[in-house]
Formats: sequence, structure tokens, C-alpha cells
Amino acid sequence: MFFVFPYRLFAASNAQVEATVKISVCGNNVKESGEQCDGDDLGGQYCQSLGYTGGSLSCNPDCTFDISNCTYCNDGICNGNETCSNCPADCGQCSSGGGGGGGGGSVPPVTSVASVVFSGRAYPKSTVTLLKDAQVAATTIADSDAKFKINLTGLSGGNYIFSIYSEDNKGIRSSLLTFPISVTSGATTNVSSIFIAPTIDVDKSEVRRGDNVAIFGQSVPNSKVTIEVDSDKPIFSQTNSDNNGVYLYNLDTSPLTMEKHYTKSKAAKNGEISSFSKAVGFLVGTRNISKSAKSKCGRADLNCDGQVNLIDFSIAGYWYRRPISKEFAAIESERLNGDGEINLVDFSIMAYYWTG
Repeated sequence: MFFVFPYRLFAASNAQVEATVKISVCGNNVKESGEQCDGDDLGGQYCQSLGYTGGSLSCNPDCTFDISNCTYCNDGICNGNETCSNCPADCGQCSSGGGGGGGGGSVPPVTSVASVVFSGRAYPKSTVTLLKDAQVAATTIADSDAKFKINLTGLSGGNYIFSIYSEDNKGIRSSLLTFPISVTSGATTNVSSIFIAPTIDVDKSEVRRGDNVAIFGQSVPNSKVTIEVDSDKPIFSQTNSDNNGVYLYNLDTSPLTMEKHYTKSKAAKNGEISSFSKAVGFLVGTRNISKSAKSKCGRADLNCDGQVNLIDFSIAGYWYRRPISKEFAAIESERLNGDGEINLVDFSIMAYYWTG
């Protein structure tokens, strides 16, 4: 089955982009995308359709084919449930025999715990972090092609809010992808085709109108990166990431008005497309000012006083279920969920980083 999760592009607009991930449940006796089989549902396959001459096809607990009881007598070798020492060419002469008494393997016990497997693309050799109900549940390292896989086991059946993010080679964190998922006891839920949005940053906090501002970040290697800059008429540009997933675009600010603007990016490769990144801002003005390397404000610290307490909760509470301003959108993008609105996920993040 497929789920589509919408993400708000800019806090000051109602525009949305849809990112699609595939969710399948191994253990519900229904073959779904990414599974060879599920329980008794073999997807219409049988031993002969897989190239064997006979036997009985079944399904493993991990939703892959169990071919241990498929036979192929014509090779002169005993396979699977063939019991003769030298199988003749005529399969009908190969007795299934009475020895052994094993009877085709044991049935795995029913378990009450559940598992969720997350897989997709991030950035090459980047750390991918999985949150469960706003708490860090697992981390992994993406491979050189930016692919990752996290297997979370030992869960009880129920409803969870899972979130996932990555961090690029400059320490810039991606926007947070959030998935509310209902987990079934005794089953494995597969969340695949995750495409984490690119990271993004700019080299100037203020740029003189007519000069260039560098927009850069990291994504999947050799992907097409689309950059959007908000204006009276939004400006769209494209560039490609290199073999390490790094991209760079020098934006000519001549068409932009002298005010604060926001930019974001998304990536596409092999027909898959990410959601948009968080938005970062820059001022088009009369001088060039380099952007400081990193904010001094910590995660969830909305007023930048080095603590996460009731003041921060009050600030977030003011914007709860309201359209947030462009100025606060930059803070929300950097220190909270990054989805352009204040909701329960943001309060969960603040609770996790609470200092009192």
C-alpha cells in the first residue's frame, strides 16, 4: 500500500508538495510492494514458475520465497524433498520416500512484537537518525550511493510517530520527515522509497542587489536539484549534484526586490523525487555580508537564551495552528520540525530538549 505525506513549502503560503513513500506490512497475508510473498499469498508463483520441476513453494517469515521444498530431479542431484541418492532423469521415479520424518520444516511461532524497517536515500556516508515519538530510536550510516536501511525491532503493536533526518558533510541538518504509522503486532512494516530532502544554505546573510548569492547543499549523488526562490513570481533554477551529492548554484539577484527572500531545494533521480528542503533566508539590500558559519542557538531554543523552557513553549504556543511569519519560519526551520507550522511534533521536540 502507498501513503502520500504532504509537506508545507513556505510558512507564509498555503502551497504544498507531496512526497511519496511506500509502506508494506510483512505478516498480514497480503503480498505488497517490495515483498515476494506474504503468508499464503504467493503472488501466483509456484515452484515450476521459478524454474523447478516440482515440489511445494512456501513463504519465509521475512516475506521471501522458501524454495527448500522445490525439486529439480533432472540434475541428477537430490535437492529439497528428494530422498533418493541419485535422482534419475525421470522425476516420477524419484521417491519422496518415508525416511527422515521431518515433514517440511517447522512453523515459526507467532510473536506479539513488531518490527519496522525504514529504507531510502540520504547523502553519501551521512548519519541518518530515526526518532520514535520524538526520542532517538536508532542511527545508521548511508553507503556511498546514499542508500540507508534501519531495522527497528521489539515494538509493541500500536500507533507511533516516526521521524527521520540526516546531516550532510558540513554538519547541516536536513528537514525532518515525519510518518504517523500504525504498527501491527507480529508483523513487519516496511517503509521504503524514503527520499530525504537536500540540505541547503547560502553564503551571505545580505547580498547587494545584482550580485550573486551562492546556494549550496548536499543530496543524492548525480541527482537533479531544483532550487526555488520566493518572489512576486517564484524563480526556479536547476543544477546537478556531483558524485558526492554536493550541489552549488550561484543566483543572480538582479530580478529580486530589495527585501528578505527565502530559498529551498528538492532533488530527483531515477523517477523518484524528494520533498522540499527547509527554507533559508537572505536579505537583498545594498551591501554584501557573509553568513556566519553556524547559529549559536541550540535545537528547540526559540529565544536563543541557551535553555529550553516555558518561554520557548510560550513562543511556540503563540503560533500553534496559526500561519507563521516569514521571520519565525526561519527559526522553526532551523530549530524545530521544519515543516512550516507549529504542531504537536514541535512540542515533542521541545519536550525532548527540555532544560527547565
